[in-house]
Amino acid sequence: MTTTSSGDLFADTPLTGQHAVITGGSRGIGAACADALARLGANVSLVSRSADALATKKQEIEAARGVKVATAVADVADPEEVETAFAAVTDALGAPHILINNAGIGKSAPFHRTTLDFWQETIALNLTGAFLCTQQVYGAMREAKYGRIVNIASIVGLHGYAYIAAYAASKHGVVGLTRSLALEAAKSGITVNAVCPGYTDTDLVTEAVDNIVEKTGRSADDARAELASTSPIGRLITPEEVAETAAWLCLPSSSAITGQAIVVAGGAVQN
Repeated sequence: MTTTSSGDLFADTPLTGQHAVITGGSRGIGAACADALARLGANVSLVSRSADALATKKQEIEAARGVKVATAVADVADPEEVETAFAAVTDALGAPHILINNAGIGKSAPFHRTTLDFWQETIALNLTGAFLCTQQVYGAMREAKYGRIVNIASIVGLHGYAYIAAYAASKHGVVGLTRSLALEAAKSGITVNAVCPGYTDTDLVTEAVDNIVEKTGRSADDARAELASTSPIGRLITPEEVAETAAWLCLPSSSAITGQAIVVAGGAVQN
């Protein structure tokens, strides 16, 4: 691993020589995180359920940044697939120095229509997936006495919203996992933080808009405007804004920042 001096915040590629794994890395926030980390010099591994989307993103990053890119197809809720995927990317690029736990789902349903299957699917992907992926890198990070783990949570991991009990519970769990592991890892050179976006302009928001249209008959523009209005800045957050925050937490110079749940929501939630 190559790091720069205490001035690495101002270096062009302070993550040169590091290996970053991003789950859900083929689109949305995960793809933006991959772009940001590659721009800072990291070699990146993308884990996703879509082989085609992974291949496309791999080509984009390699062409734009000239870093090494590995990919692995996996459902992060499946322990065997996670183990196989992380073994493959480790063989390709070495032990990871950075993990971005981004993969997940954000479906909504009134509580009285929330089935056990719906609940378990959400918890498995959003919370258990982060646990399984972190297990795959934590041992090597402890041995190296260095690591950066960033969990993409949500503002609903800090307070509740109606009609998304399963999603909110899973993201509260992600924040709790973040804070607890940060304390355990504090003297091991490993930082563990969460980034909590508001409504972000990704496929998940598009699905939320479609759901509103289907259930209320309102137009897509009206539904999108309603979601944007939840932020004081009056617009959706961009994936790049979330990714820049995650990338900052991954810098060598961010070593004193751990156990935090950093909100990227235009002032919608203030800690």
